[in-house]
Amino acid sequence: MKIGILGAGQLGQMLALAGYPLGYEFLFLDPTEGSPASRLAPQIVADYTDPEALLRLCEADLVTYEFENVPEAAAAAIAARKPLHPNPTALKTSQDRLLEKTQFLQLGISTPKFANVTNLDELRAALQTISFPSILKTRRFGYDGKGQRRLSRVEEGERAFEELGQVPCVLEQQIPFTRELSLICVRSVTGELAYYPLVQNIHESGILRVTLAPAPDLTLELQQLAQSYAERLLTKLDYTGVLTLELFQINGQLLANEFAPRVHNSGHFTIEGAVTSQFENHLRAITGLPLGDTSVRDSVAMLNFVGNMPKAADILRFGDVHVHDYGKQPRAGRKLGHVTVLSRTDEERTRKVATLMPILVGCGAMPAMS
Repeated sequence: MKIGILGAGQLGQMLALAGYPLGYEFLFLDPTEGSPASRLAPQIVADYTDPEALLRLCEADLVTYEFENVPEAAAAAIAARKPLHPNPTALKTSQDRLLEKTQFLQLGISTPKFANVTNLDELRAALQTISFPSILKTRRFGYDGKGQRRLSRVEEGERAFEELGQVPCVLEQQIPFTRELSLICVRSVTGELAYYPLVQNIHESGILRVTLAPAPDLTLELQQLAQSYAERLLTKLDYTGVLTLELFQINGQLLANEFAPRVHNSGHFTIEGAVTSQFENHLRAITGLPLGDTSVRDSVAMLNFVGNMPKAADILRFGDVHVHDYGKQPRAGRKLGHVTVLSRTDEERTRKVATLMPILVGCGAMPAMS
């Protein structure tokens, strides 16, 4: 079976690495020549809306994607010819924060208070109803901290709206959360469901830096609440593939922040740290294979390399660590690779992470954490 993938970045690369042992072939479409996944399979270098390129991609038996900003027209063109997973409805919902948050509310999934902002009058009205601090976010194309401005008083609103280009936005209440969590879950084309344990994510400057799996002090009640949210969303969207639900924890409660209709950075730990990786389970789901065991092996951490790559020798001298180099050119704010740290206990994990952090800070692969 040949699987077409929109996008040829590191997520596509890791999907291919998971798929080759299952006997799958891959074909990528990405406008950036020499993207990471092109080292593993043919890459069509063209715009995502190029009709000829989309026809070539549809030579595959089915199509998926590795990022959520796929143009709607491209998704529709593919879905008219070949199975596309996840489906265009899920893609459209995830691309627009207003649609996404409205869907959460309709499904009874708790989310921070928000208001739609398309012009200055709506902004002024929203600033009167959403308490401070708050965050003004573009409805589309925001990721890794992009497309958003934090507000502490009314006077900052109009300037922030101008800085964001006066495009449609949502004004969202900033939550004093205990911690940020994410749930990697998967639904097969047959309707089978599987969930990984909740993980804790630590961000700096809007970019994920560290994931701890399972999340420290994870309770059964918290896991079940997150899974109940995810099941509602997966079922409503008739979803196929891996979905990541990002959550804020406030004591024993969870508020949904957003969802990603794809394999996710916070799930990279599953390659070495789970019985079945998120990448293999995504492929199993879209091709109708039974889903794999999502159990996590003891205590795992994943640390991102952002901006610069450390020397592999500096990391690999520690026991039970696994380095991933995406083969990308260094650039400020760019995710270049990650390391997975396996431990027998949470205490051992804490010690290993504390040992690795100064090395990553020293080579510019991670900022000093605030």
